[in-house]
Amino acid sequence: MNAVVKEWVAKAEGDFATARRESRVARSANYDAVCFHAQQGAEKYLKALLIHLGCPPPKVHDLAELQRALISVHPLWHWPVEDLRLLTMSAVAFRYPGESAERDEAKEALRIASGIRKLARQALGFAKPSRRAK
Repeated sequence: MNAVVKEWVAKAEGDFATARRESRVARSANYDAVCFHAQQGAEKYLKALLIHLGCPPPKVHDLAELQRALISVHPLWHWPVEDLRLLTMSAVAFRYPGESAERDEAKEALRIASGIRKLARQALGFAKPSRRAK
């Protein structure tokens, strides 16, 4: 694994750590931030995997579009597109006034992103998730 991929993975792990930490806050949790950082962590893992496979990632935040690019170089990759769309939308919709994430929405975003993380880490050759990210 080259240094660029390692840096993408480190950035993704930072986003996952932030999302998990905020999701555990007892009072006044920022569920919007949980959704945003969950999506960002998943996005960075998909981009790390694309780079690892020799494919420059498109400059997009749409997880379904990233998956389409990934499937072209890793045909065994698959994640339900409905989950990818939900995670992409939750990162965008809740960042601006008018809509706010609730606990259940944040929990679902983190569940989806954690699954993507696990699958991407396996594809990158990691045996299992690091202790820090649990």
